Amino acid sequence: MSRDRVERAVFAVLRPVVIVGFLIATLLPFYAMLVLSLRPIEDLLRRPGSLAVDLSRLTLDTYVDVLRPVAEGGQGFLGLVGNSAVVATASVVVALLIAVPGAYAVSRLDFFGRRHVSSLFLVVYLFPAIVLAIPLFVLLTQMQLRGSLVGLVLVYIAQTVPVAIYMLKNYFATIPASVEEAGLVDGLGRVGVIRRISLPLALPSVVATGTFVFMIAWNEFLFALLFLVERRDRWTVSLGLAQLSGSIEVPTTVLMAGSVVITLPVVLLFFLTERLLSQGLTSGAEKG
Repeated sequence: MSRDRVERAVFAVLRPVVIVGFLIATLLPFYAMLVLSLRPIEDLLRRPGSLAVDLSRLTLDTYVDVLRPVAEGGQGFLGLVGNSAVVATASVVVALLIAVPGAYAVSRLDFFGRRHVSSLFLVVYLFPAIVLAIPLFVLLTQMQLRGSLVGLVLVYIAQTVPVAIYMLKNYFATIPASVEEAGLVDGLGRVGVIRRISLPLALPSVVATGTFVFMIAWNEFLFALLFLVERRDRWTVSLGLAQLSGSIEVPTTVLMAGSVVITLPVVLLFFLTERLLSQGLTSGAEKG
């Protein structure tokens, strides 16, 4: 057998093995989390190591407990999901409103220091979050925004706008300048070119960037803990899950149900935007 045939035969065997291995490593934790969240605590205590599904014994009581308000004896996750949705959505909208014109300016307009702007935008990520936490804490306290969702949104915007501009800039650079010049010749202003030509063409990258910002705002823990710990009614889902995991009085089934509630919105968002997301993440990889 030739070397090429041997390599093809080896890859033909390894490819399904590797794919199945990755699927198991990826899906097994989610499967275990879902099964544990649906099992009664009595069944879990009798069979703690079993992941077998007995459909007759599955229950949604743990989800009712997780979503029920704290005043009614629940964990109050419904309110936490609402807070996180407000923070994440506001962060995405404002970050994109700033990043889209900023990225367009960096990729299309000539100004002093243009070549170094992208590097300067990413400098903020050279500093650990804990280094920025103290000055942000002092600043928001002086602005009387500590303990408010508005202050947390401002922190997330400051964190995500630089990388959003960097991601969008690469895509705007791949759009032919002749298309925009044709729009200018037809009487469009610079804002009209962005709104009617550049932005529709850059939609995959905008969706990918918005999803990235949403996931950061949805999952972030340190700044949420720092600025909202004193206001239980304004906690986000990451703080609620941390409280569940740190309490010995909370059953494992409730903890897993809380994990499912936190994970489900991000998974749904990914599947809804998967086509545009896959295009946006590879945007700017090639030119010409």
